[in-house]
Amino acid sequence: MNDRVTPAMHALPDGEAELTLVVRLPWEDVARLGQEAGRLASQTRRPVTLDEAVSHRLRSAKAAAHARPAAQAPVSTQDAGASVASLPSRPPAEQARQAIERINGTV
Repeated sequence: MNDRVTPAMHALPDGEAELTLVVRLPWEDVARLGQEAGRLASQTRRPVTLDEAVSHRLRSAKAAAHARPAAQAPVSTQDAGASVASLPSRPPAEQARQAIERINGTV
């Protein structure tokens, strides 16, 4: 293990658990989470945080994985890595600018 502090986990009254962690994401993923938060906010007709959008996305992915027929194989990490690796690399400032434009809808 490393010297990082172990993330805190505690039980919630509704039977779920809450885990605090830090995740490093590319700006494109942050933009997609912002879009997910916007969609979820319009469905629930209330403000939605990025934390809620991530939780919703994880629950949706879990539900979809359980509903998937057994014959359908999940995408391997090698396949997923190949599609990401083929993308051209851009400077972080350019990635941030484009992510902000996507979030604001000015693309």
